Amino acid sequence: MIRLNKVSLLRGGKVLLSDSDLVIHPGQKVGLTGVNGSGKSSLFALIQGRVHADTGDISIPSGWRVSHMAQEVRALEQAAVEYVLDGDHELRRIENELEAAEQCGNDNALARLHADFDAHHGYTARSRAEQLMHGLGFHQNQIENSVRDFSGGWRMRLNLARTLMCPSDLLLLDEPTNHLDMDAILWLEEWLKRYPGTLVLISHDRDFLDNVVEHVAHIEKKTVTLYRGNYTAFERIRSERLAQQQVIHERQLREQERLTRFIERFRAKATKAKQAQSRIKALARMDMVSPVHADSPFKFRFPLSDKLSTPLISLRKASLGYDTALLKNVTLNLQPGDSIGLLGPNGAGKSTLVKTLAAELEKLAGEEQRGEHLRIGYFAQHQLESLDQHATPAVHIQRLSPEAREQSIKDFLGSFGFHGEKVDENVGSFSGGEQARLALAIIAWKKPNLLLLDEPTNHLDLEMRHALTMALQEFDGAMVLVSHDRHLLRYTVNDLYLVHDGAVELYEGDLDEYATWLARQKKEEVANAVEADSETPQKERVTAQDRKARKRLEAELREKLRPYRKIVDKLEQKMEKQQESLQLVEEKLMEPALYEDSAKADLKKLLAEQTALRKSSAETEEKWLQASEELEEVEEEIKALSTF
Repeated sequence: MIRLNKVSLLRGGKVLLSDSDLVIHPGQKVGLTGVNGSGKSSLFALIQGRVHADTGDISIPSGWRVSHMAQEVRALEQAAVEYVLDGDHELRRIENELEAAEQCGNDNALARLHADFDAHHGYTARSRAEQLMHGLGFHQNQIENSVRDFSGGWRMRLNLARTLMCPSDLLLLDEPTNHLDMDAILWLEEWLKRYPGTLVLISHDRDFLDNVVEHVAHIEKKTVTLYRGNYTAFERIRSERLAQQQVIHERQLREQERLTRFIERFRAKATKAKQAQSRIKALARMDMVSPVHADSPFKFRFPLSDKLSTPLISLRKASLGYDTALLKNVTLNLQPGDSIGLLGPNGAGKSTLVKTLAAELEKLAGEEQRGEHLRIGYFAQHQLESLDQHATPAVHIQRLSPEAREQSIKDFLGSFGFHGEKVDENVGSFSGGEQARLALAIIAWKKPNLLLLDEPTNHLDLEMRHALTMALQEFDGAMVLVSHDRHLLRYTVNDLYLVHDGAVELYEGDLDEYATWLARQKKEEVANAVEADSETPQKERVTAQDRKARKRLEAELREKLRPYRKIVDKLEQKMEKQQESLQLVEEKLMEPALYEDSAKADLKKLLAEQTALRKSSAETEEKWLQASEELEEVEEEIKALSTF
């Protein structure tokens, strides 16, 4: 287990932890929370041994393998899949020793190392690495691309895949969803649910925490408190404790006031001096419970422009894209009060639609109407790059409104968490979260009547995300939101639109149904890419919306079961034959005479045959597992269709 005993930790002269205790048992999945700067990342560094406690001690089982995601990736020429495979350090060690043993002809070492390689599941390592990459959004044709070919966000996905590739007893993940879209987040949730080791996770995604963790370790007032349950349970329990704390504090204040009045009234009277002294001592002994202070310093709103147009923007049969149309026949009518969330797989065209609405991208064809009083507040995916790194928050606002009073600007920026000297610091020294807050403040200052928000929460912590949710709920204009934060979508938008296969259509389901749809689409996409050279027939896509063709689909799916069952049976027979052949070879390798100098050639031949059989057996098993899963999926789809 991980145990912190009376730990104090100072960083940069600031006390982050003071006399703190914490116990995390093997196999627990723990979310680590706390306001920015409370010490979450420093606690990770403490667990890793990169920093040391100033007082107290921390213990972790000496044999535990620890995996932690790096925050940077160098622009390497190495193939992406090889970079991911490097995460399994033990596998790479065995491979290097195998190569050395082959070069020097050490047959005994080769026999031992081949057994180690097999025990470490080396023959399926590349397949597992590719599955991790597919799950995190990489396409099959990107597997061999060099790391240098990917942008910073995609390199972080490679880092995450590399971290997950590493066999571990303790997994430390610091904001793993920052560069992921919703389909990758949903895949990661399922992977982490199956992870058998101990997980400590920092995340600002409420739904992600709710679906993954079973305990929450909250850092507050320089101490760590462990709560049982997911993030929602933590919030409920903590709010109850805070309410109780406030009641006790107010009761103590009343008692303190009563004692003080008695002392002031009677301490000068000889007949009451003894009682007064008794109350002075009682007052001195009173251990005051501190009042409750809200963690979040943010409370802001998006003021609405004085004039509105109806509609604000209207698109009719529009084609959208760059050189060629990514979206076709798009019809969308945005009225004041509309709040729309855009759903769709990565690359489907959500950002293309938002950029067109923001007039950052010209439509290719169709009709467009913009209201006379349209005022757009646009937060792009790379909005932070548009900030002047050498200017202060106050200067950014002054440039928009030179006539605005300095105090008005400071009061306004204060609602976004910029207080005191922070208002006059250059943006270049700000964290990503602080820059994102400033970008939202600039949008709010402009008083828009249409908000176009493309992944606005990427750098925001839980408190700021909550403040943004409240501000969007109160906004009376129109809004189009793209976000992987399901909590934000769930509580701010009224309508969901699906961007998929070149179309933009109203989505009738909810976010839970969309998650199921997205998982199925992703699995089919990966299967179609991998099955190009396999024996498994391509599956037919079935969506929940195809209710009118239910009977036809059910009949077709039942027909599909036959080849799937045939493939599974064929692969099982192949596996049995391969295992029999492998057993015969391994029985021969047990003969002592084989290791005499005269039998050296026969030994090499048998070792090579053993290696080939193990590899082919592992590949067959992978195909069998995949085919079996797809067979089960078709059976489940038939069952689901029959319940309509």
